[in-house]
Amino acid sequence: MFKKLLNPGNYNGTINFALLINRAVIGGCMLTHGLGKLTKLLGPDPVAFADPFGIGMGPSLALAVFAEVVCSVLLIIGFFTRLATIPLLTTMAVAIFIIHAADEFGKKEMAVLYLLVYVTLLLAGAGKYSVDTLLYKKGKVSKK
Repeated sequence: MFKKLLNPGNYNGTINFALLINRAVIGGCMLTHGLGKLTKLLGPDPVAFADPFGIGMGPSLALAVFAEVVCSVLLIIGFFTRLATIPLLTTMAVAIFIIHAADEFGKKEMAVLYLLVYVTLLLAGAGKYSVDTLLYKKGKVSKK
């Protein structure tokens, strides 16, 4: 099971490069959103953030920061890529189906695009140019 999560996929050079670009760009873009939330979380002002699950505004913001900062960094370097996409997928699904549920499509379009890329990375894996590849290769047992 764990080995499957690290599997970076077995693709040609073009696909591997495309996965690297997708991880780096989408991770970097989401990181900019997360850093703003991190500043809000660590700032002196009281936390004002959506609380879609009733756990409190502070914990909700902390979960969003975890996804958008920590998981974005993991995505960029390709470390536990498939696992890192799960909190990001969840955050985007909450934005689409709960926070912006009543809004017009234009308001949630960006979250839909992020969600699409995260689903693609969950299914495809990190590709060759990733920490996952190094870990996956180390875990292989040679057949002699």
